Amino acid sequence: MDIGFIGLGGMGHAMAENILKAGHQVRVWNRTRERAEPLAAFGATIVDEPAGAFSGDAVLSMLADDAAAREVFDAALLEHAPRDLVHVNLATVSVALAETLAHEHAVRGIHYVAAPVMGRPDVAAAGKLTVIAAGSAEAIDRVQPIFDVIGQKTWRIGSLPQHANVVKLAANFTLAAAVETMGEASALLAGHGVAMADFLDVITSSVFPGPVYSGYGRMIAEGRYEPAMFKARLGLKDVRLALAAADACSTPLPVASVVRDSLLEAMAHGDGDKDFAVLGKVAARRAGRE
Repeated sequence: MDIGFIGLGGMGHAMAENILKAGHQVRVWNRTRERAEPLAAFGATIVDEPAGAFSGDAVLSMLADDAAAREVFDAALLEHAPRDLVHVNLATVSVALAETLAHEHAVRGIHYVAAPVMGRPDVAAAGKLTVIAAGSAEAIDRVQPIFDVIGQKTWRIGSLPQHANVVKLAANFTLAAAVETMGEASALLAGHGVAMADFLDVITSSVFPGPVYSGYGRMIAEGRYEPAMFKARLGLKDVRLALAAADACSTPLPVASVVRDSLLEAMAHGDGDKDFAVLGKVAARRAGRE
């Protein structure tokens, strides 16, 4: 397939590389060109403007946040894009923006598929992401071969793109709540002289198996927050988006408010670029143990 790829941070770079290795033709654009240059060794064509990537069979994008997406996917870009193109937005964006982009694409004859992914950069590099896709079935069918390259499974959530974003935000909120509770549990254990590592052995072998508790829990136990696989500031962005989505449908999320405040505390202490697991450090500080 002839694929465009916009946004080459840690996640985007790994996905674009895997698509290239699978034999697809890929044109790449990134605001900082240096991020794109290593992909040339795998056969990528580097373009100077987003419009150069916004063509072909489909274009995939992985931009940092709503502001970046609004700046790149403006009316001028969409007006000049090929009709019937499929645009797959892999990023975690707000529900409101997903609705807006779906409409702005549709009125110009462009297919918009929301397909936020679950997994950190190491999972992306392994091609084992979980893809949460929503949009027209025809458009998703057309890009399914690409989803099969970047992910281990694609979950289809219906025809409304914003529903995929709701699912992703709910998932990230659940993850954030789990990390917050592990941080608080670690502070409790420390107060009684119990090792966090022993606690993890118990819970990950019984009630809470899986990568969230074993992975983030181990980082909290070791006080190891760098290098960050998922930065606290990005976690804060996602929790805020979940709260905005909840506000839009009058749904209280009291736990999300607690996690937001914990992440804000991490930011206030200069830990925004550390891993999400730094919530353990926040809980320890509150308990006077940091």
